[in-house]
Amino acid sequence: MTSIGGAEMVDWNLAVATATRLVRPGPEISREEAREVVAELRRHAKASEEHVRSFTRMIPEGAEPEDTPVLVVDRAGWIRANVAGFRELLRPLLGKMSDRRPSGPGGAVIGAVGGKVTGVEVGMLLSFLASRVLGQYETFAPATRELPAGTDGGGRLLLVAPNIVHVERELDVDPHDFRLWVALHEETHRTQFTGVPWLRDHLQGEIQSFLDETDVDPATLLERLREAAQSLAGGRPEGEDGEDDGRSLVELVQTPGQREILGRLTAVMSLLEGHADYVMDGVGPEVVSSVAEIREKFQQRRARGAGRLDQALRRLLGLDAKLRQYRDGERFVRAVVDEVGMDGFNRVWTSPNTLPTKAEIAKPADWIARVHRRADS
Repeated sequence: MTSIGGAEMVDWNLAVATATRLVRPGPEISREEAREVVAELRRHAKASEEHVRSFTRMIPEGAEPEDTPVLVVDRAGWIRANVAGFRELLRPLLGKMSDRRPSGPGGAVIGAVGGKVTGVEVGMLLSFLASRVLGQYETFAPATRELPAGTDGGGRLLLVAPNIVHVERELDVDPHDFRLWVALHEETHRTQFTGVPWLRDHLQGEIQSFLDETDVDPATLLERLREAAQSLAGGRPEGEDGEDDGRSLVELVQTPGQREILGRLTAVMSLLEGHADYVMDGVGPEVVSSVAEIREKFQQRRARGAGRLDQALRRLLGLDAKLRQYRDGERFVRAVVDEVGMDGFNRVWTSPNTLPTKAEIAKPADWIARVHRRADS
């Protein structure tokens, strides 16, 4: 980690320790049942490969894309994996912020104290998220002894077993169907990145461009993290409003120069999330008999959140935007496939130039006109 006087901007080890200590315990489950859940999730992840490849036709028959590991983890495992990813991805930004700290012993002391404080606050936020994520394809995943990853820092697929069990019980759905349904979504993300060789580098480039444009002093960013952590701890009085009310953490630190980059990132993420939702429901009827019931109950759960505190944190962390990405992206994919078929839709993966813009996500006909009609004329 880039540091001054050995002091990190974020004490990542403390973040892991804090998140692991604060995260809520998972559902009560016997050791034997836990082993069965883990084994079943691994089987479903393997079976999902063929289901997703057959439905999407993204990977030519006989082709062998880069292999990335599938890891069934608990909440603490998800925390460790994400801290490793954040640490790698944010390294340039935090190095830039470290350079803006005062030099000399005073700056080192401030850095050490600030790193501890920020580590605790990041840990609090991760503890909140760790009980909510069902699965995740980690695109930027450095390999560790405990957490293997694909070659050259390529991804890994995580399935968070206790969260999957918690939600299947909460929704009162068939657990075997639900586990396969979740695996289909995450396998679609793995197929997107292993089947489209340029996608990972493109996305990483966009994110780094966004971070390079960041012009925010450490105190401001730490204050934003503190606001999120205080919301989680109930530290902000209920009903307290300010000029930043309703804006996400990303929006709060955004500079004018980043808006164009963020628009492109939003469009890509809407495409990826919407495509995964479309595929999991498209494959579903043949292999998940209760897919309609699962989708209806899951959508209701997504929409309502867990309460006022949960909704406030979702806004601050930008998770509401992620929910819109699922909805808007799925509508885009469905409209394009209905118009030009799956092979026609797959032109989206040709190059960065064929990715939809944010405006085209809302108006799929404009993407069809730009990519198909011009190419075919």
